[in-house]
Amino acid sequence: QVQLVESGGGLVQAGGSLRLSCAASGRTFSVYTMGWFRQAPGKEREFVAAISSSGGTTYLENSVKGRFTISRDNAKNTVYLQMNSLKPEDTAVYYCAAARGIVISGPYDYWGQGTQVTVSS
Repeated sequence: QVQLVESGGGLVQAGGSLRLSCAASGRTFSVYTMGWFRQAPGKEREFVAAISSSGGTTYLENSVKGRFTISRDNAKNTVYLQMNSLKPEDTAVYYCAAARGIVISGPYDYWGQGTQVTVSS
């Protein structure tokens, strides 16, 4: 069992930056593929980014390439999402997720409770 807790969300102006963190419980964090998803009001949840268990491989959804970066620190059981050049359309609840297998957009086994990101124009 893995418990995930996101933090770092908030209100930011367009063009600004935020860094989301997701802290995981348990001793086996380093074996999990980690992902970030988001869900805007009235829309389905969508894949944003993923990172392999070692951190050596990352995947980014096309609309965030060049603006977002995913990284992890296995010693701290934490995965990050650095978000730069934020746009109003990035406004959503952001969720982190953990998968036991090698996945990109899914399926994921564990989910956090989400953190709100609001980008004002």
